Amino acid sequence: MDAMKRKYKHRLQVSITYMIAFVWLVNGLICKVLNVVPRHEQIVARILGETYSRPLTVVIGLSEIIMAIWVLSRYLPKLNTVIQISVIIIMNIIEFYLAPDLLMWNESNIIFALLFSILVYYNGFRFNTK
Repeated sequence: MDAMKRKYKHRLQVSITYMIAFVWLVNGLICKVLNVVPRHEQIVARILGETYSRPLTVVIGLSEIIMAIWVLSRYLPKLNTVIQISVIIIMNIIEFYLAPDLLMWNESNIIFALLFSILVYYNGFRFNTK
């Protein structure tokens, strides 16, 4: 029975890892680099100014793509987890105060950010016991 539990736990962790990487990839590539969701650039413009909002949005998007690759690589997973959670929380607090009207769920966006952070924590620390 323990072998089945370990196999299930491993499959669940792999699935969650792919899901987390997918979130970073979609937000980075689709929403920011390809600008399919223009409100991401509007948020950057509101927070950092309009002059360089497009290139800054692309840089942020490329950083999110790199994060997706790092998540999938499983290299230094606990450091990766701490950085992911820090980025998610800091980014969402700034957006909460400076651009809540541009967020998908307005002020409630922070709730989804916290839930996603809990998932990232669980995947990085509870599943990864090494």
